[in-house]
Amino acid sequence: MTTEFTDLGLHPQLVQAVTERGYTTPTPIQTAVIPTMLTGQDILGQAQTGTGKTAAFSLPILHNLKPGQGHVQALVLAPTRELGLQVAEAMAEYGRYRQISVVAVYGGTPYGPQIGALRRGADIVVGTPGRLLDLIQSKKLDLSQVQTVVLDEADEMLSMGFIDDIEAILQQTSAERQTALFSATLPNQIRQLADKYMRQPHAITIERAQRTVSTIEQRAYLVNEEDKLAALTRLFEVEPITSALIFARTRQGTAELANELTVRGFPAEALNGDLSQQAREQVLNRFRNNQIKVLVATDVAARGLDIDDISHVFNFDLPQDAEIYVHRVGRTGRAGKTGVALTLLTPKEQWRLRKIEQYTRQKVTLAALPTSEDIQNRREAELLEKMAVWLKRGRCAREREMVTELAAQGHDVLEIAAVALKLARAEEKQRPIARISEVVAEPERRGKREKFGSNRMRSQGNGRKSAATSNSHEKGMVRLSLNAGKVDGLRVNDVVGTIAFHADIPGSTIGAIHIQEDRTLVDVPEQFAGKVLAKTGSYRVRQKRLNIEMA
Repeated sequence: MTTEFTDLGLHPQLVQAVTERGYTTPTPIQTAVIPTMLTGQDILGQAQTGTGKTAAFSLPILHNLKPGQGHVQALVLAPTRELGLQVAEAMAEYGRYRQISVVAVYGGTPYGPQIGALRRGADIVVGTPGRLLDLIQSKKLDLSQVQTVVLDEADEMLSMGFIDDIEAILQQTSAERQTALFSATLPNQIRQLADKYMRQPHAITIERAQRTVSTIEQRAYLVNEEDKLAALTRLFEVEPITSALIFARTRQGTAELANELTVRGFPAEALNGDLSQQAREQVLNRFRNNQIKVLVATDVAARGLDIDDISHVFNFDLPQDAEIYVHRVGRTGRAGKTGVALTLLTPKEQWRLRKIEQYTRQKVTLAALPTSEDIQNRREAELLEKMAVWLKRGRCAREREMVTELAAQGHDVLEIAAVALKLARAEEKQRPIARISEVVAEPERRGKREKFGSNRMRSQGNGRKSAATSNSHEKGMVRLSLNAGKVDGLRVNDVVGTIAFHADIPGSTIGAIHIQEDRTLVDVPEQFAGKVLAKTGSYRVRQKRLNIEMA
């Protein structure tokens, strides 16, 4: 028997809001979580992105809230600004008929507007751990009367170094609160967190997404990080793309990549957490209607995207998790059609691709990028094909007259045709074939971590002289120095969070961190060092401005 939202005991106004968004039948996690959360019981849910867990925890919270109480009644912790904004927007939409106030707080933006929103009253606060803790410590956010706390994508927060912050935040809430923790995986630290802060949680596990199917052709291309855009444009030249979905790691990355592709003659639009719901729908409608053929998105922003005729999925940035890879490539090869999934792979990521292959039980073909000669041949073949079509149509009366006029002036007919073709190829000059540098294979490393966020030990300063020298001991890493340390109360997650956000690099790539008395040494990959140094003065921790330089 099929369950409907009307069967779950939710307030009619919530059911109305959900129905208006086009949902009538709850997903498995919604069917399992909603009735249990409505009773106030703690939840330990294992589910990946895209299963519908936002509505699963949002609807019970909104059902149990009493609007206008003058204090925060529910708190949702999210690992990133993008996810936090999306959760806050969804909760506001679901609760719009109940006059529920939802406030999102996150780092990297001024405190003033967020503090102002909190002062005006918030029933629900959605935020990232660092900014939440800052607001608590500055007495701008009171969580003492919170009834429900949700930890969304807890393993992601663990990998970003937020566990200490999460514990500090939970300690500011009532011990009688309801706690719901959702995570794609449940490593030991997450289980320990659940044991410590949850009361006999009801465990719910949603089966992993269907693994990749045989109708999807999977290929990977080994490239240096700085050559990814050049590699992508080469693939666009030769692949028979009817519609493409490109996945990038960050919201800023989606916007930059869409712009770069457009400039190079491949019109694209970005889909990320910065878009309003209306703007998002407009972009998706243009994509569905083939007004745009290329969409660049983050995993979070692509959630809920349901289009059956995507010919190509590109992993511009390889995802950290094999399940996310499956979810991405499953966007193509639908409805009985074939599809192509292409991954740009850096030498350091080869081990991760092997993990994906083990999980999917399918081999990803390592292919060679098209050469300049391949691209030139393809361009010429396409032009000749178009010429053949028009020659068959024979609808060139005026152009034939123009050729006759030129021939009457004494020009050779073959020369006229050659010049016409040259003019037709003029736009190719707007698409120069970018050079690709040689890839140097990454040596195998024994003991490389298998899980995102634990690949390098991050030290708080253990007293070993060798650990805090001015040079990194790890190949490919550069050691930098921050002008803050223990005396400033600096923590590992502060360093990771501010550098990753302001320099726009993946937090997982940051290496060893040594927090000393009045300075901090941090290792970053050599290819990102310039980006990190360029943002010196932008880094902030609890409103203290930090400078960074070579150690």
